[in-house]
Amino acid sequence: MRYWWVNQNQTYEFEVPGGFLWSPKTRADGARNYFYQTMEEVRPGDLVFSYYETQIQAIGIVQRQAVTAPKPNFRTAGSNWSDVGWYVEVEFAKLSNPVKPKNHMDEIRPLLGDKYAPLQSNGNGLQGIYLTEISSMFGELLVLLSRADLPTIQHELSPVLGDESEYEINLEIEARKLDGDLEKIQMTKSRRGQGIFKANVRLIENQCRVTGVSNIKHLRASHIKPWAASDNDEKLDGYNGLLLSPHVDHLFDRGFISFNDTGGILVSKELNPTILDQWSIHATQNVGEFKSGQRPYLEYHREIVFQT
Repeated sequence: MRYWWVNQNQTYEFEVPGGFLWSPKTRADGARNYFYQTMEEVRPGDLVFSYYETQIQAIGIVQRQAVTAPKPNFRTAGSNWSDVGWYVEVEFAKLSNPVKPKNHMDEIRPLLGDKYAPLQSNGNGLQGIYLTEISSMFGELLVLLSRADLPTIQHELSPVLGDESEYEINLEIEARKLDGDLEKIQMTKSRRGQGIFKANVRLIENQCRVTGVSNIKHLRASHIKPWAASDNDEKLDGYNGLLLSPHVDHLFDRGFISFNDTGGILVSKELNPTILDQWSIHATQNVGEFKSGQRPYLEYHREIVFQT
C-alpha cells in the first residue's frame, strides 16, 4: 500500500464528495508533469489524503487504476485543461476531525522529503501540485492526527469487483472492437454504471433521494432520460442522472415511479401498492427539489417513461 496526497483546491469534486480524481495527461504546453504522471502509478487499495482549504478533509481508498477519460464537468474549474486526461476511481470518507498540517509542522517537517513535497516547510500548501506520493511515516502520522478509524475505512471502502467490473466492461469493449475509440469506450462504461457519466452524476447527487443510502457500492447511476433515447451529450450529462438504490432504480427505470420538480414521488397505477410497503417506500415523502438542469430530463421521464 502506498500513500498519496491530492490537492483538491482547484477542482469541483470535493464540494459534493465524489469518487474520483481527474487530471490532464500533460501541461498546457505539452510537457510532462510529475503531478499528473503520478495518476498512472496509483493502485487499488492505496490511501489518498484529500487536502482542501488548508486541511486534510478526507481519506480515500483507490478502487481502480487510472484510465483515459474525457474531462468531467467541473463547471468553472479546469477550463484551461485539456478535454482528455487520467481518471482514477477513489472512494472518500470525510474526516470528523480534519487535520490542519500547519498546526503540526514540528512533527511533519522531518517527513516531507526533499522533492515533490506537498507543503512548504512553514506548512503552507504549494501551488501547482495535484497528486504526489508521501512516505508511509507521513501517511501514518496523518491518520494518527486525524484520529480516523483506518481499519473501518479500509473495510467499508475496499475495492470491489462486481457484476459490472472493469474486466467485464473490457470484454465488451474488445468484443465490440472499440479499442482506440475513446468516445464509444466511455459510452460503454457509462451505460454499465462506470466512467464519466457516473462521475458527472456524483458531482450533483451524493445519495439515493428515496432511501438516503450514500454508500456508492449500493447505488446505481441511473439515466433519467433513457440511454437509448439520449443523444451523445445527454448520455454523459450528470444532470441526466440520479444515484438510486437498486430497487428504486428498477421502479424508476420501468416507469412505475417518477418525480415532480419539487421532489414529490409519482406512483403509477400499474404498480401494486403493496410493493411500496414491502420496500418501505413512502409515496407521500418528498425527496427534495431538483436542480434546474435536471428538470427537462424529469419532464421527459414523466411524459414518456412514466406509466400513468
